Amino acid sequence: MKILMTGGYGCIGAWITKHVVDRGGEIWIYDIAEDWHRIDLLLDESAKSRIHPLQGDVSDAKAVLEAVDQVGATHIMHLAGLQTPACRSNPIRGAMVNVIGTLAVFEAAAARKDQVKRVVYASSAAVHGLPPSGDLGESLADDVQLLPQTHYGAFKVCNEQNARVYWSDSGVTSVGLRPWTVYGVGRDFGMTSEPTKAVKSAAIGQKYNITYGGLQDLQYVSDVAATFLAALERPFEGADVFNLRGRVTEISDFVRALEEAIPEAAGLVTHGTRQLPIAPSLDDSRLQATFGPLPLTSLVEGIRWSADRFKALQAAGKLDLSDLAV
Repeated sequence: MKILMTGGYGCIGAWITKHVVDRGGEIWIYDIAEDWHRIDLLLDESAKSRIHPLQGDVSDAKAVLEAVDQVGATHIMHLAGLQTPACRSNPIRGAMVNVIGTLAVFEAAAARKDQVKRVVYASSAAVHGLPPSGDLGESLADDVQLLPQTHYGAFKVCNEQNARVYWSDSGVTSVGLRPWTVYGVGRDFGMTSEPTKAVKSAAIGQKYNITYGGLQDLQYVSDVAATFLAALERPFEGADVFNLRGRVTEISDFVRALEEAIPEAAGLVTHGTRQLPIAPSLDDSRLQATFGPLPLTSLVEGIRWSADRFKALQAAGKLDLSDLAV
């Protein structure tokens, strides 16, 4: 298996890279610029010999196809995309990366369909708005009507629909996955990065305020990476998209779990009350039935592991605190 991964220097990509390298594999990362800082949080220098960077713009269809050919890619992991704040501030640029970039990946897979066995791509829980019933405890299935409330979510809906067309028109097998709040080492950007920043702050004895509250699905990044790889490797044919589910909890309960994991941080982390406009509880039963069993780390364990790693990085003088700046 030869994996070409777009957007591989992001948080999920760094953890996918860690999983692949830890088991002795190799991976090729296609991105517009090299940025190793998240990978460096997880892997030592010796691991980099199995990580191969390729520079290119995901929205350049010709360049994406050339990368597929250069690698001889048999599987594509497509993670490249601009997140909610960037899509809000510049929707046209957001569409170029998130929609045109995804089309470029599928065009390459269609052009090399005898070689590329599968595309796994990052959709998002942002395809869902709040539950139409108004009941935040309602668990939404994969196939409910999608009501995104951001450009980012709307772009992801477009990608899901186009993936189905590439299956019906060209026979490209694909799996779309919808993460919610991914947390853990390396999660330093995006609307839902605040729980991770709270853990980092608490680990070094600093105060932090999470600006929102309410219910949220917190998904430990190592679990998410393992799920993406399961969707890439386990038997499947067709085009489908699945919700991910981690630990659905009130932000106030997240803070309590943080204080259990890091007792010396009691009182350091506060939070607001604003509910984010995405359904907090998503049903992942079809995902589990199709690709399970899948890992599910407890909230306290995920926070403790993350805090321990942040502490070790700080002790080694390698902890970047720029994402905590107000």
